[in-house]
Amino acid sequence: MKTILLVEDDKNQLLLYKQELSLEGYSIITAHDGMEAVKQIKEELPDLIVMDINMPKMNGIESIGRILAEHKKIPIIINTAYSSYKDDFMSWSADAYIIKSSDLTELKDKIKELIGKV
Repeated sequence: MKTILLVEDDKNQLLLYKQELSLEGYSIITAHDGMEAVKQIKEELPDLIVMDINMPKMNGIESIGRILAEHKKIPIIINTAYSSYKDDFMSWSADAYIIKSSDLTELKDKIKELIGKV
């Protein structure tokens, strides 16, 4: 079973994503901010990371840099409400950039593309 690390500070969105991706057959681990994500990866290495950008303690861009410094092969999907970060060269290290939507089809399709079906 493929494991996805969801990094999202909004509890309702985190719950929705966790439920939807679990129904797709993925094992889900979570973090509420970038700092927690960096710690979580030391405990359990996921197959893919879905990362928000605007979060307390450590934002997604900084945590992506720290994660990729040690684990260059983990696919990362930036999942944010803000399109403005697409122009930030630090976000270019992610494998995909998706604008949040209540329809998770694009996110699910990108996950399947990056790590395959369950």
